[in-house]
Amino acid sequence: MLAVLSSCGINKNADKSAKHAPADSNYIVKGKIIGRDTGWVYLSSAQKRFEKTDSAKLDNGNFKFTGFATEPQFAQFGIIGEDDSRAPLYLFLEPGTITIEAFADVVEKAKVSGGTSQDDLEKFTISLHPLEAKQEQLMNQYQQVAATGDTTKKQEIIKRFEEMDAEHKALVAKFVKANPASYVSAVQLALTFGFNPDPKELEPLYNSLEEKIKSSYYGEQIKVVLESAKKAPVGAMAPEFTLNDVTGKPVSLSSFKGKYTLVEFWASWCAPCRQENPNVIKAYNMYNTKGFEVLGVSLDDEKEDWTKAIKDDKLPWTHVSDLEGWQSAPATLYGVKFVPINFLLDKDGKIIARSLRGEGLIKKLGELLN
Repeated sequence: MLAVLSSCGINKNADKSAKHAPADSNYIVKGKIIGRDTGWVYLSSAQKRFEKTDSAKLDNGNFKFTGFATEPQFAQFGIIGEDDSRAPLYLFLEPGTITIEAFADVVEKAKVSGGTSQDDLEKFTISLHPLEAKQEQLMNQYQQVAATGDTTKKQEIIKRFEEMDAEHKALVAKFVKANPASYVSAVQLALTFGFNPDPKELEPLYNSLEEKIKSSYYGEQIKVVLESAKKAPVGAMAPEFTLNDVTGKPVSLSSFKGKYTLVEFWASWCAPCRQENPNVIKAYNMYNTKGFEVLGVSLDDEKEDWTKAIKDDKLPWTHVSDLEGWQSAPATLYGVKFVPINFLLDKDGKIIARSLRGEGLIKKLGELLN
């Protein structure tokens, strides 16, 4: 759903025990699944503040959860055992009673009532409907064109998708400016701008938030990515560093000058990093002979784990690490607070892009090297 949720980061937010929660922070989530009398439903935090997933048994389709939330928490709800590809329902947990009415086959479209943040989320969601309709229509066009193999038309549609991404950002910015005291504003800023932040774009919106929203979970996440983006922004020269490779030989970043270089921060224990590795391999195989290199910088702290992951994932490029985990010197230099994250450097060592994943990396290299 968002990069922030599909990456591994430093978690400075300690879990809060229920025994420390004030009495007025209790919530009740209840409702009914129409078309499903028995089974189980789940409720879990979408923001990783706590790991536990709550579950409730259906009784003639009815269910009930109780819990606490010292501040509104973004969460997800769904039926246990359903197809994993089915989208969950996203909602806000906050003090009071929250009611869910859902059909079993479209839980993500459930009617949710109760709570100020939930009302704000509904208001924002409604504002997206026209854009979502255009995106759905464009996706249908893309599927039809993909079947024909017409690459020119495919690129035209992809460009229109990128234009819609700008429309989405504009809708988020409009909502944030009109609702600086809403937790939804912080969530949407993180979801929309948090993956590849441009400080000039994100910082004014963050600064417009009220202080209680800035200090919320997602407000803190925005602050983290802003600080990271400012340390190694696009357009700046990449900070120099030297680390040992897997054989103990020192390797300097400056030794890659003359080639387009991707500085890829990752770790063996980071599942999203490992999932992204095949995409980087694809880009490397396509463009290595044309002047593209990758320098893998691991945030591992155990050499055996690091080298095993390199071997298992068949990563052919140069790898370095000081085996200091999050205290890695390059991570500090580049403001790295989550992985995977990467920085694409030009032949002179200037940062020309960051956080390129999947086809985005291949597309960028195609612009530079084809």
